[in-house]
Amino acid sequence: MKKLLAAALLIATPVTGDVYVRDADTIVVDGTPVRLQGIDAPELNTRAGKDGKRWTVNYLRGKAVSCDLTGERSYDRYIGVCYAEGQDIGAAVIAAGHALDCARYSGGRYKKFETPAAKSRIKRAGYC
Repeated sequence: MKKLLAAALLIATPVTGDVYVRDADTIVVDGTPVRLQGIDAPELNTRAGKDGKRWTVNYLRGKAVSCDLTGERSYDRYIGVCYAEGQDIGAAVIAAGHALDCARYSGGRYKKFETPAAKSRIKRAGYC
């Protein structure tokens, strides 16, 4: 019962706070790991993944970050749409060429931000 109540509170309340970047599609906000919904970024064990993480760290440096969680989970992470000072972080990562839209989970809302260079360089995950 306590777990259900805690989960309901996390869903109902946006997460806001200090941010740590795991990679271009996963951040930790005030201790809560969040998988950016609808973002397909390269794995961290690739050069593109390392570049994406570096860009995301620099992009978020000094910015206030908040996330609206969906209530879903992926491994140890909550799923959500996160914002840096009002700007959608997922859209920014894709527009910068470090990730692609994952239409299965985004409904295609990020497709317009994909760059030609990223589409030719990044292999889209099979689940997208």
